[in-house]
Amino acid sequence: MAGQIGRLLLAGANWPDRLLACAGALCGIAVTAAIGGLVPASAAPFLIAPMGASAVLVYAVPASPLAQPWPVIGGSVLSVLVGLACAVLFGHGALVAGLAVALAILLMSLLRCLHPPGGACALLPVLGGPAIVAKGLAFAFVPVALNAVVLVCVGLAFHRLSRHSYPHRPAKPAPVTSLQRQDIDAALAEAHESFDIDSEDLAALLDRAEAHAQARAR
Repeated sequence: MAGQIGRLLLAGANWPDRLLACAGALCGIAVTAAIGGLVPASAAPFLIAPMGASAVLVYAVPASPLAQPWPVIGGSVLSVLVGLACAVLFGHGALVAGLAVALAILLMSLLRCLHPPGGACALLPVLGGPAIVAKGLAFAFVPVALNAVVLVCVGLAFHRLSRHSYPHRPAKPAPVTSLQRQDIDAALAEAHESFDIDSEDLAALLDRAEAHAQARAR
């Protein structure tokens, strides 16, 4: 049973880290909501739902490229701007919703700020109707940008206290393996998949694994 529970956790995760992530998300969302609530009521909603998904990334997987400050802030703001543009130009139909998410993914990819909750941000103006569209560009800054900035700032403070690397800086791999960086890049390209790990982190992990294997063989 313990083994089955362990397989439900992300690689490298343990229960203390997961409970710490819960505490971080609690603090992050509570502070974000509290600060958003200080904005005049005309700017409501003061907390948008996609921030819940952003909190999962920022606090549970702070090493993920998708959880770094620029993806959280840039991905959220740019995506809601895409959604606003689509809603103004094309209305609020199902096809428009799909178009908004597709264009948001494209823009986030081009600007290196891919953030999954950005897809939800792109849907806000399309699904929210005229009330959100009427707020215009202001909606992208309050509440969206405000929420994202506060969530990231709380994340920076929280991970400093919990001694996690955030913004994440990949560890420098030790030269103990015959694998080269180009070998890893080539293998990733052949896989035709996107993995939620930086290639430098992967190289460092492989180096450490080989060092452990060499030490066990002695």
